[in-house]
Amino acid sequence: MKNGKATRTGEVMAAIRSKVSARALLPGDRLPSIRSFAATMGVSPSTVVEAYDRLAAEGLIRARRGSGFYVAGNGLPPLALTEAEPRRDRAVDPFWVSRQSLDADPAAAKPGCGWLPADWMPHTALRRALRTLARAEDSLLADYGGTRGSPTLRRLLLGRFAAEGLEMSPDRIMLTGSGTQAIDLICRFLLRPGDTVLVDDPCYFNFQALLRAHQVRIAGVPYTPTGPDVAVFETILSEERPRLYITNSALHNPTGATLSPQTAYRVLSAASAHDLTIVEDDIFADFEPEPSPRLAVLDGLSRVIRIGSFSKTLSASIRCGYIAARPDWIEGLVDLQVATSFGGPSPVATELIAGVLAGGGYRKHMEELRQRLARARHELATRLEALGIRPWLMPRGGFYLWCRLPEDQDSAVLARAAVEENVVLAPGNVFSVSQTAGAFLRFNVAQSGDPRVMTVLKRAMRAHPAA
Repeated sequence: MKNGKATRTGEVMAAIRSKVSARALLPGDRLPSIRSFAATMGVSPSTVVEAYDRLAAEGLIRARRGSGFYVAGNGLPPLALTEAEPRRDRAVDPFWVSRQSLDADPAAAKPGCGWLPADWMPHTALRRALRTLARAEDSLLADYGGTRGSPTLRRLLLGRFAAEGLEMSPDRIMLTGSGTQAIDLICRFLLRPGDTVLVDDPCYFNFQALLRAHQVRIAGVPYTPTGPDVAVFETILSEERPRLYITNSALHNPTGATLSPQTAYRVLSAASAHDLTIVEDDIFADFEPEPSPRLAVLDGLSRVIRIGSFSKTLSASIRCGYIAARPDWIEGLVDLQVATSFGGPSPVATELIAGVLAGGGYRKHMEELRQRLARARHELATRLEALGIRPWLMPRGGFYLWCRLPEDQDSAVLARAAVEENVVLAPGNVFSVSQTAGAFLRFNVAQSGDPRVMTVLKRAMRAHPAA
């Protein structure tokens, strides 16, 4: 019986440690009363007393006479993002592809990365804009950025939005340090630990990584060739009441799918019925041959927040993003950016981007890029077909192919084998909340021309046949 009580005491202690580690209990928070927690855990009050006394001896909690037990000020361990949920195989961790791609040897082949090769970018236009900036006022090179970012770049964005039917006033847009920072600010502004956030399954893997840092619960909705599975979407909204839905409408990452008008209207209708806010990441918009439906345009930025950046089309080295939303939300987000970054993004970066966008070269650059990517997409699909690897669909644009492996081979196993030969792949479960995409790989068509990619992939498939 003594061993049984010891086990139950350990279970109570583990439950408290878990709440503290997950930030469900913060320093200074009062622990549940002994009687209520005993009822919750299905143990005797004396077991909870013993567990609390042991945790107090460890310094995790402290007792206040006549008041109860509280989390100690030093009781909160550092947040380890890779341990915020049960440890998974590192090859299918949302951080894995990012680390492998960002830290890769310059000579490595990176068909799994999320950006275009350097020689595909508009360096002539960028250098011209840099020369112009070199003659700018000293203040541009030395001062902090304004709280909303460059007025010139914001005016250019407003003009681009108006061309697609999204008429809006200047008080509805702000610039951020990057597209990722835009999402981070929105999460800080709208979410609290424990909230539920809905993402597509599969989705851009860094959505999951960032949401994990905000200690929210992540739910996934299956993604189809025309957008999220609307029936499942409506059920999740009804049963789980998520606060946010984060998605790509145009050239969805990783699938390359495009939202249909019918799906867009049903998504917005369900969001309105369940008071859901939607974050629409529009980073791939300029890769489309013709514009597809946009939730932000259909909604008029009522409950949809549009975000984007220029890292895919201009330069991943010159970081700048934007947020377009309701004026009152923009006001709150501006204050939050001041608190966390003291001002908007770098004036050098924003004026450089504005200079390129305002020049006639950007439109020509994107036209050539779309044509070049179309050729690369079809060429890669042909080469992959020879290995029995087939695209889930052929996208209208962009630089991703979401492909199914033959015979249900494990993409994580192939990725681990390939990285040993200096080839970085993007295994399917990196993108999947439900971990049901193990038979998929995402290919960057612009980064897959290196002959090593097919050679290493073929060798890995032969060495690691499906079970």
